[in-house]
Amino acid sequence: MLKGLGQIGDMAKMMKQAQEMQAKMTQMQEDLHEMTVTGESGAGLVKATASAKGELKALDIDPSIFVASEKEVVEDLILAAIKDAQSKASDKAQDEMAKITEGLGLPADFKMPF
Repeated sequence: MLKGLGQIGDMAKMMKQAQEMQAKMTQMQEDLHEMTVTGESGAGLVKATASAKGELKALDIDPSIFVASEKEVVEDLILAAIKDAQSKASDKAQDEMAKITEGLGLPADFKMPF
């Protein structure tokens, strides 16, 4: 007669875990806006700083690369630094996500849809 109550308890536990995970996810999303990563190119001549969400925050360009005849090289260095920062931001976000999901028994390479 009371045999089915164990399943209700399990469901309540799962709901509580889901709520805790949602709270952690919300906090992590906020934290990712505050975390920064820096991408570089040209041996540090161009540095791009981005949030861990991938939003470009700052760009630092060494003035020694401003030579009119080297315009395309400078543009390529800027793009490379930005891409490097975005790649590092993506890696950082995945690392932070892994911290949250590791207790759920999900595969290590499982990627959340956001």
